[in-house]
Amino acid sequence: MAVVMKRTESSKSKSAGRGPARSSAYPVELPDGMWERISRKAYELWERRGRQEGNALRDWLDAEEIVMEEIHEARE
Repeated sequence: MAVVMKRTESSKSKSAGRGPARSSAYPVELPDGMWERISRKAYELWERRGRQEGNALRDWLDAEEIVMEEIHEARE
């Protein structure tokens, strides 16, 4: 699952005339390998929850938290 930030109409009008035109969705930039690591963890969580549909965002956010904690602990 990709995390995508969408522009609202108000943000489109505010940025009008500034630089080249951009698409209506910007992927969130993550450090190298981070997206894959979070994606794998989210998939693991989905499997642990019995592959229930409708919790993709929850799985992704939980996976982000777990991965960030792992990184933080590794730096200590």
